[in-house]
Amino acid sequence: MRKHSALLSTVALAAVLAVAVPALAFPAPQAAAPAAQASLPKVVILATGGTIAGVQPKEGDPGYKSGSLSIESLIGAAPGVDKLAVLEGEQIASIGSQDMNDAVWLKLARRVNEVLARPDVAGIVITHGTDTLEETGFFLGLVTKSDKPVVLVGSMRPATSTSPDGPLNLYNGVAVAADPAAKGLGILVVANDDLHSARYITKTNTTDVQTFISTGRGALGEAYYGKMVVYGAPSNRHTTRSEFSLDGLTALPRVDIVYAYENVDGTQVKAAVAAGARGIVLAGVGDGNGTQALIDALAEAAKQGVVVVRSSRVGSGIVRRNIELNDDKLGFVAGVDLNPPKARVLLRLALTRTTDVKAIQRAFEEY
Repeated sequence: MRKHSALLSTVALAAVLAVAVPALAFPAPQAAAPAAQASLPKVVILATGGTIAGVQPKEGDPGYKSGSLSIESLIGAAPGVDKLAVLEGEQIASIGSQDMNDAVWLKLARRVNEVLARPDVAGIVITHGTDTLEETGFFLGLVTKSDKPVVLVGSMRPATSTSPDGPLNLYNGVAVAADPAAKGLGILVVANDDLHSARYITKTNTTDVQTFISTGRGALGEAYYGKMVVYGAPSNRHTTRSEFSLDGLTALPRVDIVYAYENVDGTQVKAAVAAGARGIVLAGVGDGNGTQALIDALAEAAKQGVVVVRSSRVGSGIVRRNIELNDDKLGFVAGVDLNPPKARVLLRLALTRTTDVKAIQRAFEEY
């Protein structure tokens, strides 16, 4: 038995390492019959990397390299996904989402709009790492100019783990992107059988597969083994109702986040201003507050023309205008229910259009 066990372990390890070679990672999905293919909607998969395409260096190793697998490998690991839609794939990037950046954002957003403009495309699935998925999703919701479904999927476990969650997330994501009932819901996230709006979702756990939660309002519905159930729709402006656009946009303005904590001074604020920040988001304690030294530094930055948005580090709740602090007097914007990373996304796009605090406050109340 020991010899047999050792042999099986060697074979298993070889199989895991073979996944690092995309062409050998998974068998190609069986093509559907021509008549069946003709009746299926077309879904385009745009891949950016992330844990869903991650590979462990050896069997059982908790570490992994993000973005190691090809789109073909991801599709091959989700049996039956080719029976949900005619699939096309394109590799936008191959990075862990901790390394997501403006260049990839702009490339991805432009490609999303180009693909959705095709009359033969029903929807898009984006594979993405979970670390910054909520920021990318919210950004896309502000600049996508179509009501066709765009679904982000990721995973908490790499593709070579004992029980990867990526294949089922991809399967359900394709099902949602192919479903006409998903039109008009904005940018969506499918994770662990749940259907979320990218506007409300946030990552809440470092490793748990149930890491994504839509704070405040809850999930939009369910995506369960290829079937979508919708409980409600996002109430905020998005996609076709958004005033923001990529037209003429080659770069995004710098906006930094400063973090409030016991005895914090204004050093972070001064550094952000010196670095050229046009906006600053406060990840404040409680209802978007901070020490007097921190607030004084933010008020001085606001006087210099830097737009300051108050958000909270708490994780949920609403930062209302002129509560805790006098925003009118200080020249601040109240971040409403957007967490600091998402407040930063909206502020960056708002600054491409205006620096007027009242106009930016309106944007935070509508988006």
